[in-house]
Amino acid sequence: MKVNQYYMKRKEFLKKAVKGSSFSVLGLSSLAKANQKPKEVEKLGYNHLPNKEYKTMNTILHKASTRGDANHGWLQSKHTFSFANYHNPERMHFGVLRVLNDDVVAPGMGFGTHPHQNMEIISIPMEGDLEHKDSMGNTAVIKSGDIQILSAGTGITHSEYNKNKDEKVKFLQIWIFPNQKNTTPRYDQITLTTEERKNKIQQVLSPDPEDAGVWIHQDAWFSMTNLDKGKSLKYELKNAERNGVYAFVLKGDATINKQALNKRDGFGIWDVDHLDIKADTDTELLLMEVPMN
Repeated sequence: MKVNQYYMKRKEFLKKAVKGSSFSVLGLSSLAKANQKPKEVEKLGYNHLPNKEYKTMNTILHKASTRGDANHGWLQSKHTFSFANYHNPERMHFGVLRVLNDDVVAPGMGFGTHPHQNMEIISIPMEGDLEHKDSMGNTAVIKSGDIQILSAGTGITHSEYNKNKDEKVKFLQIWIFPNQKNTTPRYDQITLTTEERKNKIQQVLSPDPEDAGVWIHQDAWFSMTNLDKGKSLKYELKNAERNGVYAFVLKGDATINKQALNKRDGFGIWDVDHLDIKADTDTELLLMEVPMN
């Protein structure tokens, strides 16, 4: 297919997304309106049913196969929570964790310029090179080992493209509701030393600019770990009274607090002060500790 045909597909996709009443993959008018009402953030709640497999009331299990599936040709995306045309009232968010998209973008393709407002947007590339441009004048490329934060605040526009013409780019797109509205927009990215997560916890995000990783306007902490088969470790919550943890299996198989998990499964847990983690195979995990209400 010719490049101009791909361009028209992206243009039509943008128009459809912006006009739709549901959340758009490209930054949404309905979300911008919702974000103008501070009380909506205060009333987030849990918004999910308890895990039926692990008989307690403080966990939620999202198997990889139950995620929303969107295939736009140039973009393939799996949605853990309701997003764009995937709407599940039982899967709107986990506390302030609003979006967890597992995106694959075709060579040379990407998201055209689109707006965001009052949202903390984290991108974690898994494979390939993702090029970013925004209205603040930033131009950057992120790749595996990097983590990027776009704090939209009062409003920002940006684009994201697969920089390479011969390979796909795979990345996680994560949205967090902020604890402050209408802040000054901000962009940052860092390159992590992935050896520091070998069989131990590596913090990659926090609410403190002086702490390890990138920082956001929310009392949230993200950590990553690469565990060899048979290895175990414990994750201690930073704020056990208020926060829960959403664990996402990037690779391999693991058991967390007695729950067996496989690749791309999501497991949310709250009302605990720590997680007991064991790698059943060589495993890579993302742990997202977030306020639950």
